[in-house]
Amino acid sequence: MKAKTRKSIIKRFKITKNGKVMRRATGQMHYRAKSTGDKRRRLRRLVEMSKEETKKIKKLLKR
Repeated sequence: MKAKTRKSIIKRFKITKNGKVMRRATGQMHYRAKSTGDKRRRLRRLVEMSKEETKKIKKLLKR
């Protein structure tokens, strides 16, 4: 039987043209009133994952 791709992984991560795995920054769900606008804007950007985590994510996507 053919192995299926993890759909939850596809929704949470983005792979760039050069093969980097990007994820959403943490700390965006609540307690944002006290953080500065600069920090909130910075958190909107995607964050690159470490090499070890990148290998794991790509392995799950190849299934």
